[in-house]
Amino acid sequence: MFWHNVKYSWKVLFHNRVLLFWTFLFPILLGTFFKMAFSDIEKKESLDIISVAVVRSSDYENNVVMKEALTQLSIEGENQLFDIIYSSEEEATQQLQDGDIEGYFKFVDDQVQIVVNQSGIDGTIMRFVIDEINGRKKIIESLVEQQIQDRIHEGNWDGIMEPIIEEVKNNVLQSKANIKDASSSNMSYTMIEYYTLIAMACLYSSMIAMFITNYKLANMKAVGKRIVVSPSHKISGLFGSFVASYLVGAIGLFLLFLYTIFVLKVDYGNRLWPVILIACIGLIAGQMLGLSVAALIKSNENTKTGVLVALSMFGSFLSGMMGITMKYVIDTNLPILNLVNPVAMITDGLYSLYYYESFSRYSFDLLSLILFSLLMIIVSFRGLRRQQYDSI
Repeated sequence: MFWHNVKYSWKVLFHNRVLLFWTFLFPILLGTFFKMAFSDIEKKESLDIISVAVVRSSDYENNVVMKEALTQLSIEGENQLFDIIYSSEEEATQQLQDGDIEGYFKFVDDQVQIVVNQSGIDGTIMRFVIDEINGRKKIIESLVEQQIQDRIHEGNWDGIMEPIIEEVKNNVLQSKANIKDASSSNMSYTMIEYYTLIAMACLYSSMIAMFITNYKLANMKAVGKRIVVSPSHKISGLFGSFVASYLVGAIGLFLLFLYTIFVLKVDYGNRLWPVILIACIGLIAGQMLGLSVAALIKSNENTKTGVLVALSMFGSFLSGMMGITMKYVIDTNLPILNLVNPVAMITDGLYSLYYYESFSRYSFDLLSLILFSLLMIIVSFRGLRRQQYDSI
């Protein structure tokens, strides 16, 4: 019975031409438009050195790890990232207004404030650098504590911390670079557009799940009435429909990857499998969103489709599809939106593969998508179980 449901749902989905257009053709057409629009701006080049200022203060002088790390990043050579000017806050503000610098760092206690004129790639890089240095600072603190505990255990602790701090700090700060410029081979300022395209394709698959779920509902389709009164196992039928809709969505995603890689020449870097993995999990999130909309909204199919399109496009907008800097603006001013936005989870996971050597942030986004999917499943099944009909 399960495989019969899979086969039946598969046939139903492939007979809906409108659905096939949104699943297979629309993302490919949109990707083509991106290529046409960005072909002149998309240049593969190394990161430009960013002119920044550091506000002189006692808090800056006392933050030894941050001070030494920024100094290393301003040393002339192939690894130079910043051209640093040391000034007062008033001077830094004036330099920013005059366009002499892209932004400045202001140290307040243990925190670093980043001031820029407008959101953009330079401000994003500055924020990523500070996050990375803070990460290293926590590593130093942890290693110092571990060293002290080891010496106490061995019985040779003399109570003097300075040599231990200096040793650990030098080992960490002298370890190989902190920011890796991979731009010569695979970096593109417009890659975020293709990331949101993948995420949007995942969410557009919600329409497939919504459409096939409607076939199981007595108030939507004549077939649904027969299914409701039949003795067949409803969960098995629903799961079979989900498998079929996921396979159709996966085919659309596979075609999109093939088209962007081999036709549009989009370079996803050397971590293609993690890219594919988060897209597959994102596809499940999209399907579960479609299932929940089908279960909860008591209206016709056109209304449900409109809701899903609106959610997908709004999520894509917040993630940077209509403006690359929008994602940074939301992350800075209203981060809760991107924490509940599945499109942002996918794009952030893909973005982190470029800018982080570790998979910690990627794993967080992957886990967020799984939790979102589980939440949608719970909401959907509660909605489906509560459905009652006076007459069929």
